[in-house]
Amino acid sequence: MEHLVSSWCNGRSLPESYILPPEKRPGKLTVPLANNIPVIDLGGHDQTDLIQQILEACQEFGFFQVINHGVPSNLMDEAMSVFKEFHALSAKDKAIETSKDPNKSCHIYTSSPNYATEKFHFWRDGLVHHCNPLEKYIQFWPEKPPRYREVVGPYTAEVSKLGFRILEFISQGLGISLGGLGGNQALVVNHYPPCPDPSLTLGLGKHMDPVFINILLQSDVYGLQVFKDEEWIGVEPIPNAFVVNIGYPLQIISNGKLKGAEHRVVTNSNVARTTASYFINPSNETLIEPAKSLVDASYPALYKSLLYKDFLIKYIAASTDSKALEEALRATV
Repeated sequence: MEHLVSSWCNGRSLPESYILPPEKRPGKLTVPLANNIPVIDLGGHDQTDLIQQILEACQEFGFFQVINHGVPSNLMDEAMSVFKEFHALSAKDKAIETSKDPNKSCHIYTSSPNYATEKFHFWRDGLVHHCNPLEKYIQFWPEKPPRYREVVGPYTAEVSKLGFRILEFISQGLGISLGGLGGNQALVVNHYPPCPDPSLTLGLGKHMDPVFINILLQSDVYGLQVFKDEEWIGVEPIPNAFVVNIGYPLQIISNGKLKGAEHRVVTNSNVARTTASYFINPSNETLIEPAKSLVDASYPALYKSLLYKDFLIKYIAASTDSKALEEALRATV
């Protein structure tokens, strides 16, 4: 726990191990906020229109925001409050609260799970815990802050329902079935402390999520950027909204009809930023391949068929090199 950024960063200059190579640094600290990333009102009554809006957003950006999504705003606020309280705990308390399960279904790390071997580090601490089935994993969740389990339990249940509702819209839009594929669900609570020099490091580097879908509670502090048309654009926080992005497995299953967007997190010199990502993942033994109904002589399969656990091996091996990953996953023609 001595490596956690939040336990040592106050008043310190940026350590050399956090200074990224010039080509990976954020460059311009200010990028245009994207006023064209779709904001979709899920309270609408025309389901056909909703499906069309979501499909177009997934095809154009791989990202969109949702409002009137059914998750109570007071529950979102309470969850964010306890997430911030957790990251404000001492390193010792965090170690205790994330070491209850010998299988590490709940754990905390800094930068990335590969901290010990990576060449440089990212400016973040991350709390991760499994969420499904809730009755199996909640016993290993933090007990500090005292309301963590009683707030985050209902919160994850609501966000899970939202995630599967969006996946069902995507299924209907593509004319395929994604039923039963979201076997693993996990919450990742990221904390980005104030950074002494945001021009030299990142909270998270450029990447595409290795999940079906990510439902992000962004809080009110800006930091998320999406790579589109060879430039970075900022995703403005909207009160009581979730940011939704699709991941690489869904791009494969859709045979490239949907795109997983590359994104990153920039840091802030003045205030801390806390976010919560709810990931819906395939189980390790799920076969990830282009849906049969989306493949024919005119639209051959763009990607190989492989188990999700093998996809993860290729994803980790490629690190942040998106071109290398694409080459490793592409079908041979």
